[in-house]
Amino acid sequence: KGRDLWVLVLGRFPTHHKIGIPEFKYVANMHGDETVGREILLHLIDFLVTNYRRDPNVTRLLNNTRIHIMPTMNPDGFEATKVPDCYYSRGRYNKNGEDLNRNFPDAFENNNASIQPETRAIMDWIKNETFVLSANLHGGALVASYTFDNGNSVTGSLKGYSRSPDDDVFIHLAKTYSFNHASMYRGIGCDNRQTFPQGITNGYSWYQLEGGMQDYNYIWGQCFEITLELSCCKYPPADQLEKFWRDNKVALIEYIKQVHLGVKGQVTDKNGNPIPNAIVEAEGRPHVCPYRTNEHGEYFLLLLPGTYVINATVPGFKSMLKTLEIPDNTGNFSALKHDFSFSEVSIRSRAASCPRTPLYQELQRASAAVKPTLHILALMTVTLVILK
Repeated sequence: KGRDLWVLVLGRFPTHHKIGIPEFKYVANMHGDETVGREILLHLIDFLVTNYRRDPNVTRLLNNTRIHIMPTMNPDGFEATKVPDCYYSRGRYNKNGEDLNRNFPDAFENNNASIQPETRAIMDWIKNETFVLSANLHGGALVASYTFDNGNSVTGSLKGYSRSPDDDVFIHLAKTYSFNHASMYRGIGCDNRQTFPQGITNGYSWYQLEGGMQDYNYIWGQCFEITLELSCCKYPPADQLEKFWRDNKVALIEYIKQVHLGVKGQVTDKNGNPIPNAIVEAEGRPHVCPYRTNEHGEYFLLLLPGTYVINATVPGFKSMLKTLEIPDNTGNFSALKHDFSFSEVSIRSRAASCPRTPLYQELQRASAAVKPTLHILALMTVTLVILK
């Protein structure tokens, strides 16, 4: 209907990105009839604003994180849900009858989806910010689901699990939410047929999904996103909303803190100028679309505590390798900082070479001895994401 999608941005520097401060986002209500996420994000906004400079943890969180909150990604679908229902309704879809969580480019198939205005707005938003961590909030189950939602033999789909290069981090992220939720960690499903050990699931293991938003964030946005299913009833009675907020309050805050996992820093040239589009990744964790520095030469890598070799590469020049012992710095609200300086480089920018449709290619054939490979290979401000 030509509506705008509204985002509330909170932090010490809400109006712009600040070097060293990671970007985080919550998105809810992409299925218009799944309303719990929409409501608890409004509660979260109120809680953060009210407790800034009162609660030390909230204050440190907002001083060291730029938090973007979109309570509704599908306002048309929400409005179209005239009769609240715990189960399926037409309000799930947007005005054009499209499921927005099947509408993104897919990393495994050329799904050729007709990109909807809401989807395009989110894709542009992701492109224009340096998001590090995200979650999208749904209803209809009680579980934290993580990438990949789609897959092939390269990622292990033949065994019923589609594993990303950062599977350990995703499991940690999902458990962080589940174990800080009032009951999700128990793994009790919404019916006798559905149980989720520890309250988490690999998306593909649950059911295959093509064109999902969390996979898009991870592949194209360099942003780790999980999907949070927060209620068995998609559109519960209003008198239950306060309980949903209480059940999710701690988990919502603890999950945001995970944006400070791992390592961050800048890549600069011999004159100290930032180098955009330098590739920075942990060895053994290749991404089909290589993770690159932003316009400020910044990189953010979410990694669990441990020893890693970080590889920084400026295309056309020799790579720099650095072995780092990475601690858990989430309690300090700052990832480990390590900068890379290329003394022989005096360039400001180099065009990124990430293809528009990077695909995990399934190259292994039963009759051919071919190994699977990857193919390339003040406190708050309101921001408007315009639907064009």
